[in-house]
Amino acid sequence: MPNSARVARVAAGTAVLGAATLAYASLVERNLFTLRRYVVPVLATDAEPLRILHLSDLHMTPGQRRKQEWVAALAATDPDLVVVTGDNLAHVEAVPAALRALQPLLDYPGAFVFGSNDYNGPVWKNPFGYFRRDREPRGVEGAALPYEDLREVLTGAGWTDLNNARSLLKAGGRTIEAVGVDDPHIGRDDYPSVAGSVDPAADLHLALTHSPEPALLDRMAADGFDLLLAGHTHGGQVCVPGVGALVTNCGLDRRMAKGLHRWPGSNAWLHVSAGLGTHPTAPVRFACPPEASILTLIPR
Repeated sequence: MPNSARVARVAAGTAVLGAATLAYASLVERNLFTLRRYVVPVLATDAEPLRILHLSDLHMTPGQRRKQEWVAALAATDPDLVVVTGDNLAHVEAVPAALRALQPLLDYPGAFVFGSNDYNGPVWKNPFGYFRRDREPRGVEGAALPYEDLREVLTGAGWTDLNNARSLLKAGGRTIEAVGVDDPHIGRDDYPSVAGSVDPAADLHLALTHSPEPALLDRMAADGFDLLLAGHTHGGQVCVPGVGALVTNCGLDRRMAKGLHRWPGSNAWLHVSAGLGTHPTAPVRFACPPEASILTLIPR
């Protein structure tokens, strides 16, 4: 076979493989909603287990009924506390859709922070730009989203707004000291206003942020918070089997793009959710299915 024919066949095969991979990533895997389970040893000796349902990055649009139904069904996990770490919206009319998903969970104690895509809608970005080390994180803002409508419903149901706030929560018969910041990825965080050593009388010390920026996590861990929860990374969204995430879209090491990790140099644990959605301009996932997590907290 002439070399030109071999090259043509290889090129054609590569194109077919690429098309099949794209079809799988956009039509199949991004809808393979998965519930992860982790055990986190952060409670006092002899304490009863405490279950936290961690949701992040829904990026909801009005027509995503399958996602709404899957999230709503998570009420059957019967968590002690629901935590949402931002980027709930992806459309100016998405609040009713997000609430269809979250409504059954509002019967449980909850806490939340917002992400950049709760404030502004999606705009197209060059996906290769995420590999630039000097990339400006703020980017171009899209249309304003009705985040205040979402906030009103969540707080009206009794959930705690932890955007640059600190509070004591009751969940599972325990007292939880919780702190959170608005999204550091767009410069809305103000941790100094809520920083300080934890209350030793609380049963658990919990910290929330949308984007897991290392400098912020260092400060939260130094203040004594036991468990740090974040989203934003989408777990890399498009991963390489055997390699993992190629980018995190923040300062976090790629090896921590999702899952449970001990935060370096501290006694704190970090859980990063790979999230349940995708940016609407890049509706694909590969080797990184959408997820929610149940964190079962046990004694150290």
